Amino acid sequence: MITQGLSRRRVILATAGTMLALLLAALDQTIVGTAIPRIVADLNGLDRLAWVTTAYLVTSTTMTPIAGKLGDLFGRKPFLLAGMIGFVVASAFCGLAQDMTQLIVFRGIQGIFGGVLFATVFTVIGDLFPPSQRGRTAGLFGAVFGLSSIVGPTAGGFITDHFGWRWVFEVNIPVGIIAVLVVLAGLPFVRSKASWRDIDFYGAVSLAGGVVPLLIALTITRDHAWSSPEVSGLLALAAVMLAVFVFVESRVEHPIVPLHLFKNATFTVSMLVGFLTAFGMFGSILFTPLVFQGVLGISATNSGALITPMMFGLLGASTATGFLMRRIRYYRFLGTFGVIVMIFGMWLLSQVSPGVPEWRVVASLIVVGLGIGVTFPLYLTAVQTALPRQYMGVASSQIQFWRNLGGTVGSAILGAVLANRLPDYLTTRITALHVPPAVLAQLPKGGSANSILDPVLLGPRPQLPGSGRRRRSRRRSGRSARRSRPRASAGSAFRFRPCRAVREG
Repeated sequence: MITQGLSRRRVILATAGTMLALLLAALDQTIVGTAIPRIVADLNGLDRLAWVTTAYLVTSTTMTPIAGKLGDLFGRKPFLLAGMIGFVVASAFCGLAQDMTQLIVFRGIQGIFGGVLFATVFTVIGDLFPPSQRGRTAGLFGAVFGLSSIVGPTAGGFITDHFGWRWVFEVNIPVGIIAVLVVLAGLPFVRSKASWRDIDFYGAVSLAGGVVPLLIALTITRDHAWSSPEVSGLLALAAVMLAVFVFVESRVEHPIVPLHLFKNATFTVSMLVGFLTAFGMFGSILFTPLVFQGVLGISATNSGALITPMMFGLLGASTATGFLMRRIRYYRFLGTFGVIVMIFGMWLLSQVSPGVPEWRVVASLIVVGLGIGVTFPLYLTAVQTALPRQYMGVASSQIQFWRNLGGTVGSAILGAVLANRLPDYLTTRITALHVPPAVLAQLPKGGSANSILDPVLLGPRPQLPGSGRRRRSRRRSGRSARRSRPRASAGSAFRFRPCRAVREG
C-alpha cells in the first residue's frame, strides 16, 4: 500500500483521477460505435469498417499484460499519466483523420494507450486501499464501467448528430486533461529500483506475435470460414508464437506473466471466470439484438435500447457487491452465486421464442447483468488479496486480458455456431411453407457470421402460410446462448483468502 501517510484528500483525489481515466478508456469503447455510419460516409471506407474497432481491440488487448508488468517494475503513476496523455493525443489525431487508413492507424495507437489505462487503473485500487476496502472501491469502478456502457451509445449519437463524428474523439481531450491534473495532484510517485534491463523484451515480442494474429483470426471469422487459409494460417502462427512465449517466460528473470502464478487456485479460477463471463456478456450484447429484430420484429433502434437494462443490472450488482464484500470474511459464496445467476440468465435467454413478450427478454438480460456485476469486483479483489504485492499489476492486468480474450473468442465462436446452424435450419423449415424458389435462392448458405445478416432474414417479414409452425421452428435460434454459460464448478473451486489476511511483501 502507498497510502500510508497520505491525507484523506489526496486519496480521494487519486481515486477520482483514476476513475476518470477508466471512464476515458471505457467510454471510448461504446461511444464510437454510433458514429461509425457517419465515419464511413465521410471517409469512404466501407470495406475496412470493421478495422476501426479491430485495430483498437488488438493493440489494447496485447498491451494490457505488458503494461501491468511494467507498472510492477517502475510504479503505477508514470504509466497512468503516460496512458492518459497518449490516449488524448491519439484521440486528437483520430478526430483529424482524413481517410480510413489514417483513422485505423490512429485507432491502433489509441488502443496501445487504452491497454495501459486498463492495466493500471484497477491496479491502483490495490495500491491505494487495504484489502478490507478494495471490494467497495472495485465495485465503484465496475459501476463506472457499466455507466459508460449506458451513456456511451446515447452520447455518441448526440455528439455525432449535433457536432459531427470527429467530436466523438475530440471529447476525450478535456476529460483527459482533467484526469491528468487530478492524478498529478493526488497519486503519489513511488521510486523504483528497476532498470530497463529488467524489461522482458523477448516475452513482449513473442506475446504480441501470438496475441495479434489470434485476435485478427477470431475477428475475421465474420467474413471468412474457420477452415479458410487466412484464418487457419493466422491461428497456426498464433499457436507457434504463444508456445515461444511460454518457453521464454519460463526462463527469464522478470517475466511478463510469471507462470508459477497459475499454480495459485484463486488466480487461475479468477482468470477462467473472467474469460467465461466476458464470453457470455458479449454473446448477450451481440446476439440478443438479432433475436429482437429477426425473431420478435423489433426495430434496430428499440432493440439497442432494450439492451440497456442489462447494464443497469451490472452497475447495481457491482456496486452492491463491493459494499457487501466489506462485511463478509470469506466470500467464495458470492463468487459461486454470481456465476449461478449468470448461468440462469443465459438459460432464460435460450428459451426465447417468437411468442415471448419483450419484457421477458429484458428481464433475462437484467439477470445476466446482475450475475456479471457480482463477479466484476469480486474476482479482481480476490487475486489482489491472494498474491504478494509485487505481482499486483500482473494479477490485475491478467484479469482484464482474459476478459478481453473471452469477449473476442465468444463473439467468434457464437457467431460461427449461429451462422452455420441457422441458415440450413431456416431453409429446411421455410421449404415446408412452399416459399417461391426465387426467395429460397437468396437465403444464406452459412460459412461466415455475416451470412446471417442477410436482408432476407432481417428485412420485413411477409405473412406466409403456416406462420404458426414457423414461429415454433425458430425457438432454436436462441440456443447458441447456451454455449456462453460459464460452469458453476468454477465458483466452487475458488479458494478465497480472507480480506484481512494479506501478504503485502
